[in-house]
Amino acid sequence: MPSPGWRRWVRRGLVAGAVLLLALGGAVAFVLLHVPGNVSHPNVEFTSSSTTTTVAAPPPRKHKVVVDNFEWPRYGYDAGRTRFFAASARLAPPFHTGWTFQNYALLEFPPVIYGHTLYLIDDDGSAKAIDTRTGRKLWETKVGTLAAASPALGVPQGLIFVPVLSIAGHSPGNGQIVALSMKTGHVVWARHVAAGTESSPLAWANTLYVGDQGGTVYSLRTRDGHVNWTYHASGAVKGGPALAGGTLYFGDYAGRAYAISASSGRQIWAVTTSGTQFGFGSGNFYASPAVAFGRVYMGNTDGNVYSFAAKTGRLAWATGTGAYVYASPAVAVVPGLGPTVYAGSYDGNFYAFDARSGAIRWTHHAGGRISGSATIVRGVVYYSDLGSRSTTGLNARTGAPLFNFHDGAFNPVICDPGAIYLSGYSTLYQLLPGHR
Repeated sequence: MPSPGWRRWVRRGLVAGAVLLLALGGAVAFVLLHVPGNVSHPNVEFTSSSTTTTVAAPPPRKHKVVVDNFEWPRYGYDAGRTRFFAASARLAPPFHTGWTFQNYALLEFPPVIYGHTLYLIDDDGSAKAIDTRTGRKLWETKVGTLAAASPALGVPQGLIFVPVLSIAGHSPGNGQIVALSMKTGHVVWARHVAAGTESSPLAWANTLYVGDQGGTVYSLRTRDGHVNWTYHASGAVKGGPALAGGTLYFGDYAGRAYAISASSGRQIWAVTTSGTQFGFGSGNFYASPAVAFGRVYMGNTDGNVYSFAAKTGRLAWATGTGAYVYASPAVAVVPGLGPTVYAGSYDGNFYAFDARSGAIRWTHHAGGRISGSATIVRGVVYYSDLGSRSTTGLNARTGAPLFNFHDGAFNPVICDPGAIYLSGYSTLYQLLPGHR
C-alpha cells in the first residue's frame, strides 16, 4: 500500500462497508456469518517435503569465494516467494548494528540484493543502490512520486525492475514499470501503466511478471519491456505473482485466487472466497502468495489465511484470525514441527499454522497491528509490529522470542550469508552476528 495514512483510510472504508452490509441483512448477513474460516481438508493434494524450504544449514565452504554473486533477487527471495533462507548457524541472534542508512522516506518494502549491492525503492519513488559492506549510497534515480513494492532483479540483463504507483502526485494512477541499469541507475526502458502498480515484480529468465491496480497481469520481455501477453483479473492485483512449475499464482481485490500459464497467460483455474457469489467479495487479496508443498498460501482482508491446491485451486483450508491479514505468508519445514506457514494479523497476533491442515500450532501476541510479511532465516522468523514500530524474531518451532529491535514497521528482514539487513520505518540497518 502507498502510505500509512492512505492505508488507514482504506481500512476504515472496509470497516464502514462491513457495517453497511450488516444493515442490508438477508443474504449479506448469511455470508458474513458463514465465511469459510476454519475449514480444513487436509487430504487435498499436499507434498510434505520440499527441497527449497527446509530449515538446514548449507555445507561449509572449502575455499575462499573470490566473486560474490549472491542473489536475493525479488520480494520473498525465491520464485515461490516462500520468504525462507537457510542460513548458517552464525547468522542467528544476538546481533549488533554495523552501519545505518537514513533514507528520509518510508521503507514499506524490503530491498533486493546482488553481490555487494542492495537495491530499493522507497514510498516517494526514489530507487537507490547501497553498498552492503559500508552502507554508502552508490546511485539514486527518481522514477516517480509514489511507490509501494520491492523491485526485482534481472541479473542476466544487468537490470533492476521498479514498479511505480504514480509518476506525478501522491494518489495511485499514471504509473510505470521502469528498467534501470544495476550499475548506474540509468533508465534503460520504461512502460507506462495507466492504473499504476504496487505489485512486486518477478523476473524469470527473459520474462518479467507484474500486476497492476486495474487488474491486469503482464508478461514483459525483460530486455525492452515488450508485452508478451496480458491477463485481466476481476479486481486490482496488488500482490506480486509467485511462480512454480511454469504456473503463475496471484490474488486480486475481488477476492479471487488465480493460476495461469506463465508462458501463455492462459487461465488454469480461478476460485472465489465466499461473498463473490452475491456480487461482492468477502475480502481482498492484498498479500503475495507463497507456493510450497503443492499448495498456494495467501492472507485475505476477511481475516483468513487460505490454502489452495496448486494444481486445481481446490480449497484445502481457511483459518480465521479475527482481523485483516495483509501479510504475505512465509513457509518452511521446521525440525520438530514439520511444514509450517507463518503470518501476522491486524488482531495483534503472529501465527504459526500447520501447512497441511491449517491448525494453529502456536501464536505470539505482538500487541500491535502486523501489516507486513515475515521472513525465516534459519530457525528464526522475523516480523515487524506496525503499532510499536519494532521488529521481533521468534523461535520458528516454539514461538519463543529470541530477538527484538527498536525499529521496523512492515517487511523487516532480508539477508545474505554474512549479515541481516533490517528495514526500519525510514532507516536501513546492517545487523552483524554477535555482540559488539
